[in-house]
Amino acid sequence: MERPPIVPTLWGYQTAWLGPDLLAGLTLVAIAVPEQIATARLASMPAIAGLYAFIAGSLLFALLGRSPHLSVGADSTIAPVIAAGVAAVAATGTPRYDHLVSFLALVVGALVVAVGLLRLGWIAEFLSTPVVTGVLAGISVEILVRQLPAVLGLAGGGTTTVGRLRKVAHEIGHVNGWAAAIAVAVLIVIVVGERLDRRVPGALIGLVGSVVVVAVAGLKSHGVAVLGSIHGGLPSIAYPSVSAAEARRLVGTALTVAFVCVAQTAATVRSSPEGVPKAEDFNRDLVALGAGSLAAGMAGSFAVDASPPRSAVLAAAGGRTQASGLIAAVAALLVAVVATGLLKDLPQATLGAILVFVATRLFRRKDLTAILRFDRVEFGLAMVTLVAVALFGIEQGVVVALLLSLADRTRRSARPRDAVLGREPGTDHWIPPDVGLPTEQVPGVVVYLVYAPVWYGNADYISARVHAVVAAAPQPVHALVLDFDAVSDIDFTGTRMVGALTTSLAARGVTVGLARSSHLVHHDLKHSGLLESLGSDHLFASVEDAVAALGPHP
Repeated sequence: MERPPIVPTLWGYQTAWLGPDLLAGLTLVAIAVPEQIATARLASMPAIAGLYAFIAGSLLFALLGRSPHLSVGADSTIAPVIAAGVAAVAATGTPRYDHLVSFLALVVGALVVAVGLLRLGWIAEFLSTPVVTGVLAGISVEILVRQLPAVLGLAGGGTTTVGRLRKVAHEIGHVNGWAAAIAVAVLIVIVVGERLDRRVPGALIGLVGSVVVVAVAGLKSHGVAVLGSIHGGLPSIAYPSVSAAEARRLVGTALTVAFVCVAQTAATVRSSPEGVPKAEDFNRDLVALGAGSLAAGMAGSFAVDASPPRSAVLAAAGGRTQASGLIAAVAALLVAVVATGLLKDLPQATLGAILVFVATRLFRRKDLTAILRFDRVEFGLAMVTLVAVALFGIEQGVVVALLLSLADRTRRSARPRDAVLGREPGTDHWIPPDVGLPTEQVPGVVVYLVYAPVWYGNADYISARVHAVVAAAPQPVHALVLDFDAVSDIDFTGTRMVGALTTSLAARGVTVGLARSSHLVHHDLKHSGLLESLGSDHLFASVEDAVAALGPHP
């Protein structure tokens, strides 16, 4: 039976699931509250906005989403992008800035909903894993640099990563020891808690402990900066007003944030216990995610995203359905309404420490090491992306990452791998010589395999490679067999190249045959006129058939 459009993960709910969902929801909110407040700092928004983002994202995803373990809310990956984009239009800390952040959430939400409704979730695949790893590492570096003043008790300043580092270096002699000690203590609590069990709310323990210490020891008089009064209560629902000029300036940021949301959500749901989702389920999750941003924007908050760490916590805590998300949202709402007054003595150093920990989670050292072992070029792409994000900004870095991913794939397709095949003795199998099995060659025959589509970007390269292979053969070549088994398609330029290659080799006494071409390639050969030029008797179902027909005869 098809699931209903509303609360699909609660369809057929069983009472036995309530206990695990309740535990998972309370575990989630214990982790989310301090994280969401800290993430609001990254977006240069009031602390309460982080809670509103979590409530809106959790509620809407629970109502519309299909992934039972996905946690949606304010996210440290997109918060710096939002802050950088909107700060270029309005000064941070002003009502105009807050309005534009909320408007941006509406635009991002609309874009993500459109991607889901139009079934365009596949666009998430346009960033390769090494480049995504580089983006996250670059964001990690930027977050770390941004939080250095908070954890060291410095004023900070600067508008770029290098500028912020210079400012910290200039002020290093004025480090506040109390603030630094609080940050280190909170970091230790978070790290130890995670080592013991992911479900241990180390951030919440550090938050409560630091608030108590500051209040009891009177550390504000020692220069420890605190969050101050927070205006809590229910959010005011309103449409943020913006001018057409401001909206145009935010288009690039909106597209970047929406793309990152789609990509990160794809990575999160694919790593969930349920594994790779159906395309229709993933697109439905995107609709739910976009709806969360729309609700957050109307509540005066900022765009939301799927969170890999919080989603992992939900799964580890035993949550069965999105009821756990609903429970967490209700608990966060209670905090926003009645408990924000308890946070006035929350040290800025605590929030900085939480974000530093988040930054360490984004910097995936093991993944970078694995990429380096696999391929230095792909590692280089990850490093270039890291530097671009860290030095020039996340929005620019994501554009660089997208272009690098496409450029790398184009490079590989334009210079494809190939092989001269040999026959496995005693069989009719033609295999590459580097697979560990003995091979033999038929005198006067070359069998050439290319591992790529044949298109305008690699046509000349393949032609040059074939001429080089024929010229390097140990004996005069009388027949060339082009094994098209790995050729998924051939474009018009490719067919022209094969025709010219056939004519060129024929002038040297070399007959050309095509083996194992698919019906799709056969269709292209026919409509290009190449099949008629070659002759149907030069098209073969197997390499062995081609060698038998074109090779030497006793």
